[in-house]
Amino acid sequence: MQNGRTTITQFIIEEQRHIKDATGDFTSLLNDIVTACKVISDLVNHGALVGVLGAAGTENVQGEDQKKMDIISNDVFLRSNEWAGHLAAMASEEMDEVYPIPAKYPRGKYLLTFDPLDGSSNIDVNVSVGTIFSILRCPGECKDKPSADGFLQPGTEQVCAGYALYGPSTMMVLTTGNGVNGFTLDQNIGEFVLTHPDMNIPEDTREFAINASNMRHWEAPVKRYVDECLAGKDGARSEDFNMRWIASMVAEVHRILTRGGIFMYPLDEKMKAKDTAGKLRLMYEANPMSFIVEQAGGSSSTGRERIMEIKPDGLHQRVPVILGSKNEVEQVARYHKEMDADAAA
Repeated sequence: MQNGRTTITQFIIEEQRHIKDATGDFTSLLNDIVTACKVISDLVNHGALVGVLGAAGTENVQGEDQKKMDIISNDVFLRSNEWAGHLAAMASEEMDEVYPIPAKYPRGKYLLTFDPLDGSSNIDVNVSVGTIFSILRCPGECKDKPSADGFLQPGTEQVCAGYALYGPSTMMVLTTGNGVNGFTLDQNIGEFVLTHPDMNIPEDTREFAINASNMRHWEAPVKRYVDECLAGKDGARSEDFNMRWIASMVAEVHRILTRGGIFMYPLDEKMKAKDTAGKLRLMYEANPMSFIVEQAGGSSSTGRERIMEIKPDGLHQRVPVILGSKNEVEQVARYHKEMDADAAA
């Protein structure tokens, strides 16, 4: 407790007291994740002053150009979380394969997936970026022989999910399945402090986020929904909508948690032509963000199914993502259902 304020460490400990047979491993793991995010926040905040901006000249497993901070942030997460004995393995958007905890360290009962720097294309222009993470239990013999198979669990099996937002202030938002809480980093004391308890997403919204440059490739249900939003008061919805696009999923979801909205990165014809099921990664982006959004009273779908019920078939699997205010997400899903029914008739 700092001056009557709840720190994230105190909050996590108090939550764990309500869990039968809690050992403290989970609390310590979250503290290590928090430490990693503090380090990344400091690097992002200093930017060019410490030489972390610019391209790395390499590509990740998805064939995307890496920024220097992608690689640095990934290493920070590995070094911060490999030594304490809470994890059996880690998996990251920036690594081709699973990272088993080295033999020189003890292995634990959890698995950690993470996107070390979401929205990194924005870092050179000083726009908000973030870190996304998800914690799973290590099944069966996974502890002794960790492999990709141990990670391939549906999102409903997540123990915890969260993100850090590196913006005008650094925030940590997380859920352990008992609602969503937000913490702001107090630079004076070096602690995250509870500032946004019990975050909730309004069921209705008049704000949507989508990359409009892909409009010509959209499927009919998405085009129908966006056309209705753009028609405003003169259209079928009889309401004016605002459009947003930051190109950072963390920033988009944080805005939705704060004031409502819908975020869409849907399946489109361009993806189908490349035999790609979606843009965003299920394990590192879609599942943890879906867990957070659902715990805050929102909804998350591919347009055709609940994201957290998908059984992953690969570590780097991609999926379409439509998430946010419940009634809007359900409207888009309803349009998909109608189109697919017409096509099957």
